[in-house]
Amino acid sequence: MPLVEMKDIHKYFGRVVALRGVDFSVGENEVVGLIGDNGAGKSTLIKILSGVFPPTKGEIFIKGQKIDLHRYSVREAHRMGIETVFQEQALGVKQAIWRNLFLGREPVNRLGFLKLDTAWNETHRMMREMLGFRGGGVSPDASVRTLSGGERQGIAIGRAMYFDANLVILDEPTRALSVQEVRKVLNFILKLKENGKSCVYISHTIANVYSVSDRFVILDRGQVVGEYLRDEISEEELNETLVKLHEARLVRGEEPPAKLN
Repeated sequence: MPLVEMKDIHKYFGRVVALRGVDFSVGENEVVGLIGDNGAGKSTLIKILSGVFPPTKGEIFIKGQKIDLHRYSVREAHRMGIETVFQEQALGVKQAIWRNLFLGREPVNRLGFLKLDTAWNETHRMMREMLGFRGGGVSPDASVRTLSGGERQGIAIGRAMYFDANLVILDEPTRALSVQEVRKVLNFILKLKENGKSCVYISHTIANVYSVSDRFVILDRGQVVGEYLRDEISEEELNETLVKLHEARLVRGEEPPAKLN
């Protein structure tokens, strides 16, 4: 049984068709690379899975349970073990690391007061055990703006790990990062898998996706046009497949919607 299964997913924004009949699944302890050009529908698909907005048509099953899409939301997705790290890096850069870790889900006592010591100690443990922050200069009290891009993504991923997500969705987590910072993020993805979790990794950089994914799903113009296990296709062949899709669109004179991914 898949951890997550999406069936016949359609999404319309007015007259714009973002998704048309997409079937998408993620297995237990699996990293799925979701790839495709701008306008393919990648971000739209994962925002539906994350509860940001509902599909126009289709069904979603999580751990075999059919989801009531009229009640499904980001909060419900969290409850079902799905956490998403969007490319916008939803962190409060002026706030301390510990505040970002527990943002909106702070530990409180019976009277509703913040358990500051618990939050601080748990953040310290997460930084050392989950994210490998070994330097003595970085503490839970440090402002997020003092961290590098890769470390900031690590905090966002660590938040998902801390709240015991079964599935972590990463939307372009390595955009605008240096090679060294990209490696940190890829290591975080491998850490997720080591901990028995699943991941959907969206990126335009095929080399990064290929290095950590178990399976690849290619979207084009809102449809699944290819699906491969890692041992079925080389990195070069995967690149070539995407290039051919792009060239075919150019021949047809098609351009992707500017604001849909």
